[in-house]
Amino acid sequence: MLKRVLEYCMCIYFKYKEVILYLVFGGLTTLVNIVSYAVFARVLNMDTVAGTSGAWLVSVIFAYITNKIFVFESRTDTFALLVKECVSFFGCRLATGIMDVAVMYLSVDLLHFNDIVMKIVSNVFVVILNYIFSKLFIFKKEEA
Repeated sequence: MLKRVLEYCMCIYFKYKEVILYLVFGGLTTLVNIVSYAVFARVLNMDTVAGTSGAWLVSVIFAYITNKIFVFESRTDTFALLVKECVSFFGCRLATGIMDVAVMYLSVDLLHFNDIVMKIVSNVFVVILNYIFSKLFIFKKEEA
């Protein structure tokens, strides 16, 4: 019985490996983003926009490395392709980063909601959009 359950779980894992790994590493990226923001905002006393921007940079670097290696298993044969992929990744992440900064500014600075709660809420939308951008534009598989 246990063997069948394990075989079923492995089958599901391999069928949805990319999505599962994206959720795992997306969750870790979100954690990196929230913790970085908390350090910038609460420890270093940065304002909302500066703290969110610093957290964005730290989490995007983490996300690029983990997405490239573990999630999408992207292989780039030339330095030019690596640069193109990296620029695409950071460009798409910049779009969701701007959205994150806007949400944080509006909800925290103008509406006075709790910054950590709003950081979590904002990151839910960021993770979803980042997956769509990564899947469709950045790490897309070339047709054979």
